[in-house]
Amino acid sequence: MFKKIVFLALGFSTIISCKNQESEPTEIPQEQIAFTQEGKLQIIKQNEEKVYFNIEIADTDYETETGLMYRESMEQNQAMLFVFKDERPHSFYMKNTYIPLDLFFITKEMKIATIIENAKPLDESSLPSEVPVTYVLETNAGIAELWDIKEGDSISWKRR
Repeated sequence: MFKKIVFLALGFSTIISCKNQESEPTEIPQEQIAFTQEGKLQIIKQNEEKVYFNIEIADTDYETETGLMYRESMEQNQAMLFVFKDERPHSFYMKNTYIPLDLFFITKEMKIATIIENAKPLDESSLPSEVPVTYVLETNAGIAELWDIKEGDSISWKRR
């Protein structure tokens, strides 16, 4: 009986001492994700006016899955171009995306097929392309309205 009591006491004191040795969780500092210009893109409006962007290109699985997540800001002339291997319907959402965005869904013929304006930060609702597309351009919210960009406008782009 004495051995059981000693064993329980030692076990209990070990648990207590381990608990006391735990430190408060330290907050890991978040690094700001910087924009990396990888190319240039222009939107050619139906009236032949052009709107220019410096673009970051998302063409790997990791890049297309994370996109603009965790970014806190983006300049007005910056955008992210998602390049997919196949033309098909694509859906996006704003999980872990802190800035409101306009999304332009673009066909393989480089025509804007669908525009979603002012996608809300952190909203996990589906934002579908409605039609098969090969590209998606994300800009700051308000760009479509500011430049009067419409479905049917076209794009051209190149890597640096």
